[in-house]
Amino acid sequence: MQDRAETDRAARAGEAGRPATPPAVRVQGLWKRFGQQTAVAGIDLELPAGKFIGLVGPNGAGKTTTLSMVTGLLRPDQGTVEVAGHDVWRDPVEVKSRIGVLPEGLRLFERLSGRELLAYTGRLRGLPGAEVDKRATQLLDVLDLAGAQHKLVVDYSTGMRKKIGLAAALLHNPEVLFLDEPFEGVDPVSAQTIREVLERYTRSGATVVFSSHVMELVESLCDWVAVMAAGSIRAQGTLDQVRGEASSLQNAFLELVGAGSRTGGDSLDWLGGKR
Repeated sequence: MQDRAETDRAARAGEAGRPATPPAVRVQGLWKRFGQQTAVAGIDLELPAGKFIGLVGPNGAGKTTTLSMVTGLLRPDQGTVEVAGHDVWRDPVEVKSRIGVLPEGLRLFERLSGRELLAYTGRLRGLPGAEVDKRATQLLDVLDLAGAQHKLVVDYSTGMRKKIGLAAALLHNPEVLFLDEPFEGVDPVSAQTIREVLERYTRSGATVVFSSHVMELVESLCDWVAVMAAGSIRAQGTLDQVRGEASSLQNAFLELVGAGSRTGGDSLDWLGGKR
């Protein structure tokens, strides 16, 4: 036992000698209410850096509200948020320089072309013009938008809008990328393109945090998951930790959010019957 204790102390001493990598996101005691409705109920959350992270939950769970507070788009009623070691509300300029955001209900400058939108975004970020042009060309090519780069964004399809929004979020090479339902309403070809870009991005050591209610997608993409329901975090950890003994993330999710025993069909005995 003594040898084990000495070994543990030595290991901790070695770890103390190395600078600790801060989590990508640290949330403590986060609350948000809208009138009498509590959208986020005092959550604590720590998302590791360099991972593909899924924030999952049913509709109305509080995912979008949480991401809006984490990215500085919505002020919390209570609690603190740090991104890459910086407080979102005390040091907003530093945080915003380190993150990229693809929000729900994406709003774009629709009377600009795709290339003009990226040029404008890059200059707002303070990037040199030549660097903006180079990065824009590469992103447009990889995201299969080169042929539509001079087309007005107002004429883009849903999938094209998601891809140009992703390009704008990636243009300044952020440390942490936040995506709210990035695959919703996107055709399979565009979804595969987005997926490949995000996987390449995380392999470089960056962090992706995306919300979804599609468990199969999260299970195929993510290595770390947080499950949210009714404004609270029900579980967080690696995919294996959250899945536990369940056969799939879908089954674990249903148990965690209390939906495993709902059949919903007993009161619909009239549905589909003989008329």
